[in-house]
Amino acid sequence: MIENNMALSSRFSLIADELLTTHQMYAADSATIEKGLSGSVLMENAGRGVVVEITKRFESQPVLVICGPGNNGGDGFVIARLLKERGWPTRLVFLGSLNSLSPDAAEKAKRWSGETEKVTSDCLDNTGLVVDAIFGAGLKRKIEGDAARVIREVNRRGLTCIAVDIPSGIDGNTGEILGVAPYCELTVTFFRKKPGHLLYPGKNLSGEISLVDIGVNNEVLSDIKATAFQNNPKQWLNELPSPNFSDHKFRRGSALIVGGATMTGAARLAARSAARAGAGLVTIAVPAAAANIYSNDDPSFLIKTFNNAGEFVHLLADDRITAVLIGPGCGVNQTTIDITLATLKKDKFVVLDADALTVFEGRRNDLMEAIQTGNVVLTPHEGEFSRLFNYTGDKLARCRAAAAETGAAVLLKGADTVVAAPDGKAIINSNAPAALATAGSGDVLSGLIAGLLAQGMGSFVGAAASVWIHGQAAENFGMGLIASDIPQLLPNIFKQLNQEFIE
Repeated sequence: MIENNMALSSRFSLIADELLTTHQMYAADSATIEKGLSGSVLMENAGRGVVVEITKRFESQPVLVICGPGNNGGDGFVIARLLKERGWPTRLVFLGSLNSLSPDAAEKAKRWSGETEKVTSDCLDNTGLVVDAIFGAGLKRKIEGDAARVIREVNRRGLTCIAVDIPSGIDGNTGEILGVAPYCELTVTFFRKKPGHLLYPGKNLSGEISLVDIGVNNEVLSDIKATAFQNNPKQWLNELPSPNFSDHKFRRGSALIVGGATMTGAARLAARSAARAGAGLVTIAVPAAAANIYSNDDPSFLIKTFNNAGEFVHLLADDRITAVLIGPGCGVNQTTIDITLATLKKDKFVVLDADALTVFEGRRNDLMEAIQTGNVVLTPHEGEFSRLFNYTGDKLARCRAAAAETGAAVLLKGADTVVAAPDGKAIINSNAPAALATAGSGDVLSGLIAGLLAQGMGSFVGAAASVWIHGQAAENFGMGLIASDIPQLLPNIFKQLNQEFIE
């Protein structure tokens, strides 16, 4: 099963992974029009693309196309006309005034040969499919009035809904709901996805996302300079470590993982993950009182003990250690603070997770001042993030702000994990299944990052690669996953990445 699933992953090499803001998408459209492809043709192509995607998935049935007053509504008029021409029973409801349509949308409205209806209490009766062409990704105001009422009724009835560009009411830049939005089974968008397609709650409402070509030339991307991307192996595969025949264990990297005295499973999970990621040597540094627990685990791990921060600093003197992970199961105490600050003074990759973040609540300036290089990865979940930062706004913006302030790569975990670099580049991960919501999976992720960084992979790309591989492992396994399953799944994923993407 794993082999078959991973074979399908070759599709990721074809992903158009740039994520464009609504402003950047407008710029792409404008640049295309300047090069001679009219807005009318783009609108026709968009509508035709939606119809192709609908007819590939559904049998002919009564369709209601709900059109709004902008260009999204213009797409809707095209969709209604083309579905009707294919023999589908098609009705069209229009929200707004025909006199206020843009010239391109007005042209499409004139070519619609059916009745243009208004919203009524029974307009959704006898409808099989609903096409949401009300508002596009650039909506900034809260949806109210007839639009809000008809969307709520679509949701109440549980009707199958197809969104044009993005579900109406979802902010294309943030994924936030502006009042109300429909639950869609399919979203058909154009040229490139927007962040709102991948960020929750927008991701949850978008359903399957199909990206169609409407004639926008890829050359426009050179001027747009996208800084957000859907996580995809082609972004980091060339930097993924691959062992050579001449390597020895230290040349493959030495990872030091700090363990705690009570929550011992966390560091052990992280150690297994770091080792499966390819680190040549994994050492777990633990309080002396807990040494027997760790020593009775996997014999491939080297166990070293310390009684205080001073003794831990002595362990760090080993120049062969290339990456250090602090946090999983360490405890929220002064020792964790001291060893974290001491480690950040060393010329090593550092991953800070869990307790190593929580312990700096109220002392965030101490942590910020200690981060001196870009070789640091912070991996908070939302709760840990809020203890360190007080940014407001969407997840992508908050993660970028934290990276810019700290100078570290910041991985803000969740079903829509975001990884941001200090320079503003960011990825949104989209392959993590619900099965990852299990105790210890975050410890495995932090160990995976430490294992890749120990081998010399950069902090941002190492974090991006880790979160994708972590998600792919869980996706391949399916339901019933527990954290200790994940490290065992990693070797096959690395094998497949090497076979299918490095060519």
